[in-house]
Amino acid sequence: MAGLYSSLRPGSSSSSSAQSSQFFNSKILLLLTVLPLSLAAFAFLLQWRGEIDDPTTRWGPKDRLEFPGMDASTSTEQLTRASSSNCADLLGQSRSISFPYYRDWKFNYKSDLKPKICITTSTSAGLDQILPWIFYHKIIGVSTFFLFVEGKAASPGVSKVLESIPEVKVIYRTRELEEKQAKSRIWNETWLSSFFYKPCNYELFVKQSLNMEMAIVMAREANLDWILHLDTDELIHPAGTREYSLRKLLSDVPQNVDMVVFPNYESSVERDDIKDPFSEVSMFKKNYDHLPKDTYFGNYKESTRNNPNYFLTYGNGKSAARIQHHLRPNGAHRWHNYMKTPNEIKLDEAAVLHYTYTKFSDLTSRRDRCGCKPTKEDVKRCFMLEFDRSAFIIASTATEEEMLSWYREHVVWTDKALNMKLMRKGILTRIYAPMVIMQGLRESGTFTSLIASAQTSSLPEPKVLSSINDGNISSKAFEGSDTLSKKTEMTGRKVLEASEVVLLAVPPLPPPTMDDDDDDDI
Repeated sequence: MAGLYSSLRPGSSSSSSAQSSQFFNSKILLLLTVLPLSLAAFAFLLQWRGEIDDPTTRWGPKDRLEFPGMDASTSTEQLTRASSSNCADLLGQSRSISFPYYRDWKFNYKSDLKPKICITTSTSAGLDQILPWIFYHKIIGVSTFFLFVEGKAASPGVSKVLESIPEVKVIYRTRELEEKQAKSRIWNETWLSSFFYKPCNYELFVKQSLNMEMAIVMAREANLDWILHLDTDELIHPAGTREYSLRKLLSDVPQNVDMVVFPNYESSVERDDIKDPFSEVSMFKKNYDHLPKDTYFGNYKESTRNNPNYFLTYGNGKSAARIQHHLRPNGAHRWHNYMKTPNEIKLDEAAVLHYTYTKFSDLTSRRDRCGCKPTKEDVKRCFMLEFDRSAFIIASTATEEEMLSWYREHVVWTDKALNMKLMRKGILTRIYAPMVIMQGLRESGTFTSLIASAQTSSLPEPKVLSSINDGNISSKAFEGSDTLSKKTEMTGRKVLEASEVVLLAVPPLPPPTMDDDDDDDI
């Protein structure tokens, strides 16, 4: 019995040790379970009482978008109020997921990057066109804008928003401005005289040239490097640069070059119900300068589609000029210099995208801006280009149904087989970069937040020319006979008299025609 008992004793000790080990393990497991739960509960209690901040709450929908140059003061209430404005449909924020880095980004900083580029324009458009135009060009490297506004663009609701954008100078067409422009030296010279005292497009052409003259002086006083003149239906397409940057493009221009020409591409709309051309149009017709001669003339008939010319409107592009002394406009498409013939180059890839007649309403809006008679003889004194003349007559004499039929026949590219053929030939091309940039700006709420911020801000009442009498810009910019002009006028005239050659202003010119090809063959 004793032997049996002693033989069972080690087994009893081993069982007791196993039970003790299981008890210890269960205690450890309980501790590891309770401790994290206790810490989580403690943290929740502290946060609920406001003792600590949850790091993730620092990146709410509003604050997570703050970057240098952004204004975080816009509230949800302001955005809601802005979305009810007239521009809400075109400028409103999309509900789709997007990369939201543009939101509230006012570009409110002065860049030290070189070169510093400015654009001048004369416009009567609304915010739905001007705001995307400004911010697109800001993104590709333009630093300053000189907006000569009238009509809708000069209305209080529009101009208040424009004046709130950094580095945008708004100049109103007032009696004071017209009196100062009446003293411009341009009126005493002959290069623009053939456009004087004519209506419609000729009047606009002279007005643009006078505004460009003022913009040159303002740009020089602001220490800018390059100046362009664009309409608000035109976008620079800086192709040929890896960064899609106009600044990079112009920084690579040799120092001995005074002027850079951007050949224009013309929009080719595929529908008759376009509302927002910058976001809906991707097909463009290339310029003659960017096509092989055989391709251009070999497909000329199909490309024109029974229209007067290869392009509906102009085909001689726009230009950028290096800001220097004695610079002057040479019409809306070119620049010149009183003291020398500018060294000019034409770009091989970059272009101006011209969104012309992209909306059916463009027919009537152009008609309403001109009081000419709808006759073949009278329209010649009002419009420089043949298609503009035809469009004006149709818009003035036809019914809306007839206008729409004419618009579809002459403007809208509905023949997909022809489109594909010309695209394979390289005459038509797809350009998506502006659409992508516009979509990003719109989806991030850039436009709606800007409108809301301007509506709630208390800007001073606009005064005549007040928007450019700040900073480095002085009232000298508005003196057509300013000191610089007086110093150079006599010298410039002596140069002209010595050469007996006066370079006339470059008007909007159509592209080459088949007759030009025949002349080359002779």
